[in-house]
Amino acid sequence: MSEIRICGYRPLSGEIKIQGSKNAALPLLAASILQKETVRFTGIPAIQDVYRMAGILESVGCRCKREGNGLTIDASCLKGAKIFKEDVGKMRASILLMGALLGRLGGAETWYPGGCSIGSRPIDLHLMAFSELGADVREEAEDGKILATAARLKGAKIVFPFPSVGATENALLAAVLAEGETQIWGAAREPEIVSLCDFLCRMGAEIFGAGTPRILVKGVHELHGTEYEIPGDRIAAGTYLAAVAAAGGDARIWGAPWNGMQEVVGELKRTGAKVEPMPGGEKGPQGIHIRMAGRPKPLSISTGPYPAFPTDLQSPMLAVLSRAEGISRVREKVFEDRFKTVKELWKMGAQIEVCKEEAVICGKHRLHGAEVTARDLRGGAALVSAALAAEGETKILGCSHIERGYEDICRDIRALGGRIWAAG
Repeated sequence: MSEIRICGYRPLSGEIKIQGSKNAALPLLAASILQKETVRFTGIPAIQDVYRMAGILESVGCRCKREGNGLTIDASCLKGAKIFKEDVGKMRASILLMGALLGRLGGAETWYPGGCSIGSRPIDLHLMAFSELGADVREEAEDGKILATAARLKGAKIVFPFPSVGATENALLAAVLAEGETQIWGAAREPEIVSLCDFLCRMGAEIFGAGTPRILVKGVHELHGTEYEIPGDRIAAGTYLAAVAAAGGDARIWGAPWNGMQEVVGELKRTGAKVEPMPGGEKGPQGIHIRMAGRPKPLSISTGPYPAFPTDLQSPMLAVLSRAEGISRVREKVFEDRFKTVKELWKMGAQIEVCKEEAVICGKHRLHGAEVTARDLRGGAALVSAALAAEGETKILGCSHIERGYEDICRDIRALGGRIWAAG
């Protein structure tokens, strides 16, 4: 899909079922190689990043079989610890295989990862965690190769100065089969961390404190196969909630994880949207119902590690606030280059000024259609939200970025009554 066309300026109405979580699925796929049997995932999202991660698993000897929304991974024939450079360059989450390979085989060879260009995303905390666990880590600066080896990883105290999600995940992956206890201080608290710990425990790991800043891991000798359901994608859900907040309407998002989206829900309510949980069973609410009439009210928000407002939804919120009745401020506290979408929103008539880590948005009654380009995954999704609220037709180029994280954004928006279609 090279481009998307949207005829906007009409409210959205209807219901959709949200896809499985991208940010949960990728570390879970990496974790699957820690056991020597078979794991089966259900609710796996049909997105490019999942396909790429499965391809990397196959390159090191795993057998991956997809059936509907399920994915079975046979890791009994894992044969190598080398990840090819061309695979790593396509997705940042490939770095998570380093911790898993270290834990399973005692060695890993990979490269500095690729992914969206949204600012400096160093992996020094990942490598520090491996070193604390006793691995010999070497970096070859000339070509970006990274090597790590360990005869046997040993439990340690790992202290993160910043709650990095990826570094916390890699520390967990390396520690579950290490000898002794590992304490992770300053751990990330995201729902995806909780899902990873839950999955590892179902395979036989002993982990305590998931979802808190301090996680304790008691190393075990081996893990076993299991089955696991991928939770709903809170970022995809937030994207569609933002689209309704921008364009107006009444929508039900089934599978949206209410309990993990309270900061997002709170900000949407402050824009004037009516946001409520949808009745569920023992597992709690089964989705989110949003209703929006009129223009959004202005906000002042700051992104940050969970449970703060997620940086992945900063760009979609810019689209919402571009139509707000007043002046809004958005502070980006995670990635310094997350405002690339602003220049594209300018083409649609948005009035946004950026100074360092803050964007000031002077809301307008109407945006207008234009030809714009998706510069990254979430920025591309934000342009879809803006286009749905804009008068006239918008053409979005560079839509391969969007496919990395959304199964079929055109299908979902059409189910809500949006006039949208893909080309190329």
